[in-house]
Amino acid sequence: MDRSLPVAAVVAVVLMCCSGICLGERLGARECEDLGFTGLALCSDCNALSEFVKDQELVDDCRKCCTEDSDDSISKLTFSGAIIEVCMRKLVFYPEVVGFLEEDKDDFPYVEARYSYGSPPKLIMLDNKGEHKETIRIDNWKREHIRQFLKEKVKPVKSDS
Repeated sequence: MDRSLPVAAVVAVVLMCCSGICLGERLGARECEDLGFTGLALCSDCNALSEFVKDQELVDDCRKCCTEDSDDSISKLTFSGAIIEVCMRKLVFYPEVVGFLEEDKDDFPYVEARYSYGSPPKLIMLDNKGEHKETIRIDNWKREHIRQFLKEKVKPVKSDS
């Protein structure tokens, strides 16, 4: 019986684990920011992302930048508002974002559109004080995914007036 095949398989597994594939390789803050993740995303949010966006590479990048959920209530994290930021000149390259801004944005009064030179399309998530809490790139998102994400993750605070 030739034992070289099982030995080779064990060596391959050990090498993969040492390279970070088995251990859930983590990226640095700068690399995550370049990918559009701030590192504030919870790993359960990456699971939700995988339901909306069928781009396995994007989901894998999310998992490399996420923070483990420490409590079940945290996985239900929501925001009070959002800003869609994009460069006006680059809009032509993002028809799904244009479609959302032109046809769907009015359904979300707590979402503001901001045009910033050179900015890739992204959602800037806000807390109940209007402070920036998280940035999520939406370059490859479909219009319906933007809608679903905002419906689930943005819950405006009711004012007592």
